[in-house]
Amino acid sequence: MSIETPEKTAPAAPPPAPRGGSFGNNADAVQRFLKNVPWRSVAIVAPFLLVFIALSIGSPAFLSAQNIGNVLDRQAGILIIAAAATLVLIAGGIDLSVGATYMFTAVVCGTIIVRVGGETGAALGIIVGILAGLVIGLINGIISTYLKINPLIATLAMSFIILGATKLVSQFGKEGVGQIRVDVPEFRWLALLRPLGVTLPTWIAAVVLIILGIVLWRTTFGRYVYAAGGNAEAARLAGIRVNVVRIATFAIAGTAAGLAGVIDLARTPSVPENDAIATTLTFTVLAGIVVGGTSILGGAGAVWRTVLGILFIAMLYNGFTLLRIDPLFQGIALGVIILVAVGFDAWSRTRRT
Repeated sequence: MSIETPEKTAPAAPPPAPRGGSFGNNADAVQRFLKNVPWRSVAIVAPFLLVFIALSIGSPAFLSAQNIGNVLDRQAGILIIAAAATLVLIAGGIDLSVGATYMFTAVVCGTIIVRVGGETGAALGIIVGILAGLVIGLINGIISTYLKINPLIATLAMSFIILGATKLVSQFGKEGVGQIRVDVPEFRWLALLRPLGVTLPTWIAAVVLIILGIVLWRTTFGRYVYAAGGNAEAARLAGIRVNVVRIATFAIAGTAAGLAGVIDLARTPSVPENDAIATTLTFTVLAGIVVGGTSILGGAGAVWRTVLGILFIAMLYNGFTLLRIDPLFQGIALGVIILVAVGFDAWSRTRRT
């Protein structure tokens, strides 16, 4: 009888040392660190702080309470629109009609105030103006989802339709030659009221920004928005009604444009009739969103970064004015900033892959 002895196994070979020794380890650590850095946030926070500090040093008037208050008051409507349009872009859409919607709702509101008059006319004008923005947003969403029309083309076409409708409606609000004027106390209080020394439009913008930020960051709907823009097909397979989510974001953007139109009409009680204003507002909104780090391809973005993007652009314009720099350079500077922001978006995507 023989006793079998178990085979002795050779000891496991030690794992090969990384190439380059400690240098290789350090390089890997740096790569991991760079990959985990929130570059989109850094890309707007750092320039914002640098420009803020530079303007604070270069112009004593920049940090005055009056100047800061004026900037926030003038940007209230744009901030409201941009925050809502951020949801559209994250969900994989784009809305080029927000400027036209803004003008249309202001004209509708002003026309009702002029024709009805009194407190009833002011209240009705505000409500109908905001609801008009909601309806336009729903139409944009339905056209770009269920009708399968590219949202860029759909909303661009809608902007021309809306601007044409604006001119038709404005004819009913004019009392002779000139612009529609709604300089009535029953409506003007919306811009003149200053709770705690801050204008009511600024307070309204702050509330809207907080609500939209929470909705996007902490709710199921917000997660659906990111999913719809990040990978629409995967979102559908997961049971998310992508088209409904996208229509909802367009509806929110339209409502925001309506609210902004009403607010700015109260601030400057004459309805703007220059189509260039609508175009400028639209591209200012998109510029602020992109500069704030929201991806033009969808699936990435944040309301707070959009706020910084809009304020960054406003701060540049305000700084150019205070420092008496030729306005010609404002457009050049904004164009360069947008190109850098879009290029940075492409670079950040390659780092994640």
